[in-house]
Amino acid sequence: MKFKQLIPLLLVLMFALVTGCSDSTTKEAKNDPETKKEKTDLILATTTSTQDSGLLDVLKPDFEEKNNYNLKIIAVGTGQALEMGTRREADVLLVHAPAAEEELVKSGDAINRQKVMYNDFIIVGPAADPAKVKGLSVTDSLKKIIESKASFVSRGDDSGTHKKELELWKKSSLDPKSFGETYIEAGQGMGATLQIASEKQGYTLTDRATYLAQKKNMPDTEILVEGDESLLNIYHVMQVNDEKHDKVNAEGAKAFVEYMISEDTKQIIKEFGVDEYGQPLFFLFE
Repeated sequence: MKFKQLIPLLLVLMFALVTGCSDSTTKEAKNDPETKKEKTDLILATTTSTQDSGLLDVLKPDFEEKNNYNLKIIAVGTGQALEMGTRREADVLLVHAPAAEEELVKSGDAINRQKVMYNDFIIVGPAADPAKVKGLSVTDSLKKIIESKASFVSRGDDSGTHKKELELWKKSSLDPKSFGETYIEAGQGMGATLQIASEKQGYTLTDRATYLAQKKNMPDTEILVEGDESLLNIYHVMQVNDEKHDKVNAEGAKAFVEYMISEDTKQIIKEFGVDEYGQPLFFLFE
């Protein structure tokens, strides 16, 4: 048989070989349990500080790469996030209002509450510091702000930061609602509240992570009060209880809790912010 006569036969054999390999690969993929399993949505309700600081921009793709879920993030105040848990509108919560969280666990709406990380709250204000609060205690600084009739911008949204702020006013024996127009309730997340305080040359309480992440947008705002034990800011993660709320993605929620307390994730949290801000934005409980 001449070579030209062999060409059609060789082409047929090559086609059969390629088709066979492709078919084999397809069959292997179909038999792979990971390939067969479709990703499901997992709803995380969390405080705005984890979003505004940029931490979740790092954790979300890492979690989705290691787990078979699409993580849907809803960043609201901690109070709203906890309410979403009681209304079965979220599968897992990442929040920072310990007293309110404990109530949610007692009610049976949340389970598997785990301590994740902490940073601190700070009081920031205009660099000129018209109320002269720099370096004072929390109680003395709040009194000075009120006496000087400087503006104080509150989250006013039942968030973890708002709850902490109200706690600090109460400890200082002051009622902010009686301060008139100088007490401004933003009803916004931390990033927006910082911007309002900056524009009005006012003071506000913020978590340190969000402040450092937003600082480039408000160069005339500085940290004026920090380091008080009452300003500790602790974050917990917890599952919404699937025994009380049906249709909760229980497996996904458990996977997220385990992810947040894993050694690999702790390393990410430990290093987050160091390159950009020269210091971590969150700290671990060693």
